[in-house]
Amino acid sequence: MKPEELYEKLRKIQEPKGYFFNRDKELVMELLDGLLKRKEKDGYMTCPCRLSTGDYESDKDITCPCVYREPDVKEYGSCYCGLYVSKAWNEDRIVREFVPERRPPEKIK
Repeated sequence: MKPEELYEKLRKIQEPKGYFFNRDKELVMELLDGLLKRKEKDGYMTCPCRLSTGDYESDKDITCPCVYREPDVKEYGSCYCGLYVSKAWNEDRIVREFVPERRPPEKIK
């Protein structure tokens, strides 16, 4: 699968849930390419902005969309890596703030 194909597939699934791709399409394509490379390497897609272990149980919380996406988008309008954003974020209706890492330190190896 190519990043463009993944983009269309995920867009159809996520937009009805209120999650939109960042309007910076170049960034989005880089992140989607990273997801596809992780899938090829590990067999599942983990957040390309975080280190994965290759062990699904250890990485389950960062399998995209990660468990931190919902609270990140709710509080900041964007997920940690900036792949998924709210409509308001894309339309510059909210202040763009740095999204801190929510993953517990003990999970970061």
